[in-house]
Amino acid sequence: MRKVMTPAELKLWNELRAHRLMGLGFRRQFPIAGYIVDFACSEKKLIVEVDGSQHAQGDAVAGDAARTARLEQDGWTVLRFWNDDIIRDIDNVCQHIVIAAGLAEVP
Repeated sequence: MRKVMTPAELKLWNELRAHRLMGLGFRRQFPIAGYIVDFACSEKKLIVEVDGSQHAQGDAVAGDAARTARLEQDGWTVLRFWNDDIIRDIDNVCQHIVIAAGLAEVP
């Protein structure tokens, strides 16, 4: 388990921790179905993954697709955001999370 977060993970965690985002309770580095996910809200069965550029290369794409399929098979919704999106537009990322959690409608 990684103890040091990337800048993007830290920025997102500062929005998610302690029920700051619309009261949603997220845990970080949470084990589910043999995987360690970046952030998970068990109440809403919502997973948020923060991806760097290595996730767009080679076997990582297929690996991420298999991982997402396995988690969705267990009823989880998996959201993936690029590091750059989090760093540049955290408000939009948070809005997508709130919508996926069913706490707001698509604008």
